[in-house]
Amino acid sequence: MSTQSEAHTTGRGGRGARRRILDTATKLFYQEGINATGVERLASEASVSKRTLYQHFPSKAAVVEEYLRAIQQGVGDPIRPGPDAANRSPRARILALFDSPSPDGQMRGCPFHNAAVEAADAMPEVQGIVHIHKRNYINGLTKLAKQAGARNPKLLGNQLALLYEGAAALSTSLDDPTPWAHARKAAQTIIDEAVSR
Repeated sequence: MSTQSEAHTTGRGGRGARRRILDTATKLFYQEGINATGVERLASEASVSKRTLYQHFPSKAAVVEEYLRAIQQGVGDPIRPGPDAANRSPRARILALFDSPSPDGQMRGCPFHNAAVEAADAMPEVQGIVHIHKRNYINGLTKLAKQAGARNPKLLGNQLALLYEGAAALSTSLDDPTPWAHARKAAQTIIDEAVSR
């Protein structure tokens, strides 16, 4: 485990290697893909030797697992969405999930979905992390649907998750943010229907 001083060091070589490896993995795995990013490239871009990389992570799969755990903390949590959540209604918080992302370059979609596809059967631990994240996300949407007054929050939570995943996938496939606007409009409709029944 890295110390606080290692986590905040960003220079080349020496201390902070673990943080640089994770930061580099976050960038390369998301932009170029997990399978397309080899260990040599990861080490080179992080300014560490392969030996140093393997001192911090026993395998590339371990880097992928830690990458997902690190981004899991701040990606799409509908229950703890940030400091302004108390000022917004549950309905507004749900709809905010469908705000169109403003990507830098090509849209790449959900990093967890991407990891699930790339890891397939080769990295079972990665599949486990993805499953837990997605189930927690659905559970969070279900809790938020209940707070919004849905008569069947479990159904609404699952419908919202499906809309969200669909918008992420289609916007990635088309490299176009428009599906997010369509998904938001559909979300408004199903929320209104779920609450008025």
